[in-house]
Amino acid sequence: MQTDQQTDNKRYVTLYLEANPNPNSLKFVANFMLLPEGQTYDFADKNSAEASPLAQELFEKPYVERVFFMSNFVTVTKNADIEWIEIQSELKALIQQYLESGRALVNKQNEVTAAAGAGPQTDTEAKIVNILDEYVRPAVESDGGAIQFHSFENGVVKVLLQGSCSGCPSSTITLKAGIENLLKRMVPEVQSVEAQGV
Repeated sequence: MQTDQQTDNKRYVTLYLEANPNPNSLKFVANFMLLPEGQTYDFADKNSAEASPLAQELFEKPYVERVFFMSNFVTVTKNADIEWIEIQSELKALIQQYLESGRALVNKQNEVTAAAGAGPQTDTEAKIVNILDEYVRPAVESDGGAIQFHSFENGVVKVLLQGSCSGCPSSTITLKAGIENLLKRMVPEVQSVEAQGV
């Protein structure tokens, strides 16, 4: 017996919405994985979204300022002039219809957002990356964003903040009060943490 999903060649998609600390970002969570583990796409504007038909469609909305894809969610950041209640249903329908169509989220695999360098090079860097992965990444992802290790030099850890974290009013507090304190406590060589490209 074939299901409607198989007959229509469409995927069954449910989406639910999750707020996060950035009042201008909303997370649209799907019932399946959109991307492989660890892969992210962060589009700061329509020009950067050439590889993604879905991001391009979202940027057609004049209030959309940023689009981020990771694991099983899409995070949309809007401008502050409009309330979520006015646009969330429209965005949810657009994302749901796109995902149901079965079209690829991105056209080119080489557009993955890359952290600088080839990853940790020293024992200290490896320790920092492990702490970020174990303690920080899950919380940041649950808020609709991502954090990636960028570099460690002269006691300063640099990280990339993506998705809802980029431009979030509370990201500086989280960075300094949360991440910096954690790393300084667990890795004595760390003196401070800075965000790149925010």
